[in-house]
Amino acid sequence: MSKKIMLSGIQPSGNLTIGNYIGAIRQWVALQNDYHNFFMIVDLHALTVPQDPAILRAKTLEVAKLYIASGIDPAQSTIFVQSHVPEHAELSWILSTITKMSELERMTQYKDKALRHKMNVNVGLFSYPVLMATDILLYQTDLVPVGEDQTQHLELTRILARRFNEQFGITFKAPEGYFPKHGARIMGLDNPQAKMSKSSTVPGHAIALLDDAKAVEKKIKRAVTDSGSEIKSGADKPALTNLLTIFSAVTGRAIAALEKEYKGAGYSAFKIDLADTVNAFLKPLQEKYHSLSDKKITSVLEEGARAAHAVAAKTLTDVRKKVGLI
Repeated sequence: MSKKIMLSGIQPSGNLTIGNYIGAIRQWVALQNDYHNFFMIVDLHALTVPQDPAILRAKTLEVAKLYIASGIDPAQSTIFVQSHVPEHAELSWILSTITKMSELERMTQYKDKALRHKMNVNVGLFSYPVLMATDILLYQTDLVPVGEDQTQHLELTRILARRFNEQFGITFKAPEGYFPKHGARIMGLDNPQAKMSKSSTVPGHAIALLDDAKAVEKKIKRAVTDSGSEIKSGADKPALTNLLTIFSAVTGRAIAALEKEYKGAGYSAFKIDLADTVNAFLKPLQEKYHSLSDKKITSVLEEGARAAHAVAAKTLTDVRKKVGLI
């Protein structure tokens, strides 16, 4: 029996964080033996907000390197750049013709981004969920690892798959979401009420996967804490809960065990140990990253695009025939 298909992707913008790794990439690595995997660098999605072309190109290669450095194996998983497979754009247009305006207007991510980019509320930002649905449906995806902020988009994908199938005949699978049980939501060091974001420009907000040791130490030292001095998690201690979650995620140790170990230690000693632990965790990933040449990554992406195109072209050929294109 052939393996089921899993697909996910990350935009090549900002700096990938330890939150991206713990909440997403690490889950992909753990699942890649069990599925036929497609992992994208979604550069077309990145264009919905202003980008410096040179930086976008550099970040695209950077994300691909970080995928591999994190443990995604090109021999097991198809790693490719979204724009290298033109079927994404064509299918997105076709699916947009069966998508209702009201469905897109309800998307909370659109509302949030529109508020943050008031001078550039473009059509691409509005129709972003249709392209995301295309990314998933084009590869007949069975499983999509998603965070809480993507559940609306996944549900729209399922709606569009069912709607197309009802109008034109069975064509697409309705994908299921995979919701990690642990470490799915790492919060900002500056604000434990907000998810750690790779696009934040606030100093000290996030630990980037490529931060050097001194930067990590500085950020953790300055991370906000709760009132009191007890190293303990709980609803009334969101900042400590976040730091303990990071500590637990990079060591595999239970939060309860960490609380016991640092009982009476104080914030300073705890933060010093956390910084040392995070740096030790990041070191092999960074070494692997720096060992990868642009030439090697370009080769991986070219091979990935060929493999992705073979699957995407088959789906699009079927779609074109069913909607009446010649």
